Amino acid sequence: MNEQKKLLIIGSVWPEPNSSAAGSRMIQIIEQFQQNGWEITFGSIAGDSEFSVDLKEIGIQKESLKLNDGSFDTFVKELKPDIVLFDRFMTEEQFGWRVADQCPDALRILDTEDLHCLRAGRRKAWNESRAFTLDDLMSDISRREIASIFRCDLSLIISEYEMNLLTEFFNVDPSLLLYLPFMLNPIDESDKQSWPGYNSRQHFISIGNFLHQPNWNAVLYLKEEIWPKIRAELPDAELHIYGAYSSAKVEQMHKPNKGFIVKGRAEDAQSVMKNARVCLASLRFGAGLKGKLIEAMQCGTPSVTTSIGAEAMHGNYDWPGFIEDKSEDFAASAIRLYIDEKRWSEEQSKGKCIINDLYPKEELGKRFMKCVKDLISSIDEHRKKNFIGSMLMHHSMASTKFMSRWIEEKNR
Repeated sequence: MNEQKKLLIIGSVWPEPNSSAAGSRMIQIIEQFQQNGWEITFGSIAGDSEFSVDLKEIGIQKESLKLNDGSFDTFVKELKPDIVLFDRFMTEEQFGWRVADQCPDALRILDTEDLHCLRAGRRKAWNESRAFTLDDLMSDISRREIASIFRCDLSLIISEYEMNLLTEFFNVDPSLLLYLPFMLNPIDESDKQSWPGYNSRQHFISIGNFLHQPNWNAVLYLKEEIWPKIRAELPDAELHIYGAYSSAKVEQMHKPNKGFIVKGRAEDAQSVMKNARVCLASLRFGAGLKGKLIEAMQCGTPSVTTSIGAEAMHGNYDWPGFIEDKSEDFAASAIRLYIDEKRWSEEQSKGKCIINDLYPKEELGKRFMKCVKDLISSIDEHRKKNFIGSMLMHHSMASTKFMSRWIEEKNR
């Protein structure tokens, strides 16, 4: 009888699937391992959150970790995981060398979520009022993130655009990467029939976790440039702003007399999305795939977004709404979608093909687990071909280990 294989996930935060796309993605990854009979432990240095999923309830061991503390070495050595999955490159920096030291045979997988260096580069360009160029990727964040990718045996990449960037610009060997977008259940006819129609919906919606800088910036863009143009043509329309972790500066934007309504956290994101007529996602920088726009497609809610918002999300399919990068065009398309029932109905159905053909849960899940299985069986050979990774691990273990041990002693 085969012994049950063990997966240790080291999360930057406890997963909150109702707060962010990153939380939903983590649950999708967990489900794949559970379906294949893995024993899963989830550890994090983050404090508990009332909005995180109850890990014990879904059969996952929960472990609170300490940073720069030898207790992790004892814990991971006793657990003896077959795979350690790092949630974002920062956790690999903090714990990767310890895992390699204590469990050298364990497969190390990095879930990038999205490329932080791409998001940071685009933000820098936007802050400087200029177009993003590849030169913006020559940063310390890039050096840290790409080094982390090389140190790991496999990195999960959510966007085809980011896959191309890694292989063509950063020259990462494709054998170190796996394209793994959202893994979603198909939309069938009964799902489609459950979508409220045009006349059953009203108002615009914007949704997104406010701790995520691109979302906050997008709401500012709506408030200052786009919504006044829409409201001038549609004086009775409202824009409902939803998002977890709204701060005082977000609450101050609440202007009911101007139809700009800050709602805060949505208890049921699908419900509010289904009741809205049009979703607005005015992202000016960012990376990865946008969970809010996936949710809009799943709820039959047409959307207006930017080229950044739609990047790598729809393949060769038409977007279910409009893609506009100028505020006047964005507003005009939002108005048209809102008042033209025939066009709205045509756009509503386009998301079904995108979800079903580009994000098939079963197919993507099988490919992911096959990749994992193949890597486990050939890990020695795989690592021999990744000299850059072994070189970086050697130097990282030396420098990071020294610093961490110094902090550990200092804390005593």
